[in-house]
Amino acid sequence: MNIDKSTLRGTGKMEKAYLKYIAALLLFGSNGIVASYVLLNSYEIVFFRTLIGSIFLIVVFYFSKQTVSFWKNKTHFLYLVISGMAMGASWIFLFEAYSQIGVSISTLAYYCGPVIVMILSPVIFKEKMTMAKLLGFIAVLLGMFCVNGQAFLQGKISSGLIFGICAALMYAVMVISNKKAKSITGLENATCQLVISFLTVAIFISFKQGFSVNLEEGSLIPILILGVINTGIGCYFYFSSIGNLPVQSVSILGYLEPLSALIFSCLLLGEQLSPVQIAGAVLILGGAAFGELFRTRKKMNVMHETHITSQDSR
Repeated sequence: MNIDKSTLRGTGKMEKAYLKYIAALLLFGSNGIVASYVLLNSYEIVFFRTLIGSIFLIVVFYFSKQTVSFWKNKTHFLYLVISGMAMGASWIFLFEAYSQIGVSISTLAYYCGPVIVMILSPVIFKEKMTMAKLLGFIAVLLGMFCVNGQAFLQGKISSGLIFGICAALMYAVMVISNKKAKSITGLENATCQLVISFLTVAIFISFKQGFSVNLEEGSLIPILILGVINTGIGCYFYFSSIGNLPVQSVSILGYLEPLSALIFSCLLLGEQLSPVQIAGAVLILGGAAFGELFRTRKKMNVMHETHITSQDSR
């Protein structure tokens, strides 16, 4: 039996892309764990994370000898600027939520972001509002009530939860703006967005406290891990792999990030969720996944039908 060498190369390339994508998701899922060892406030952590990550991606972009084209479409670049600013803000909110209410609850609040995008897409991207999206949104709302039900019933919503929700809102702004920057893709998109995010956080810090950041000796190694490995290498793995993977696989595997964050926080930080909160976590992640995967499957069916039609017309 003869196997085409090009087929073997294609299979190897796909397997490598899967490994890089899964590694990126696990790195992102461990962000809160690494940050817990850094003795800095949230915006200082994000400052160093974006600074180190930006330098790393700039070096990778330079040695990959890719052409710079972000300046060609000013409208798309403006959307990318907004996306980068929103990413910096979302990370500040998220890391502050980590410090106040823990990694697990913060992650669940943050992962309402994809559902916000899903609900706004009919207005912004003219996508049809489907029953799947509506059911997914309702499931996430019920999940949030399960996770934070006691606080809701007592009328006490913690500032940490508010930060987590703000992080989700900024996540939605980031994704929506990034989708509109259609001509800036791949590694160039990741590098530009991370640099813009760093500049945003740097400006915020300059107004907040100036640039007097005291990095204690015990925080140096975890901040380097967070910046170089979790952010720099993680973003490189992520953006260099998703273009070689099926859309549905990207959507399904994408939920490894919040799941790994929950597992890591339980095993490494000793955080525990009650049975009701676990049910809420299932509703939040399941609702988000249901709406997203239904949309992805429908989009793939349309592409398949279009492909068949184009073949028939030849």
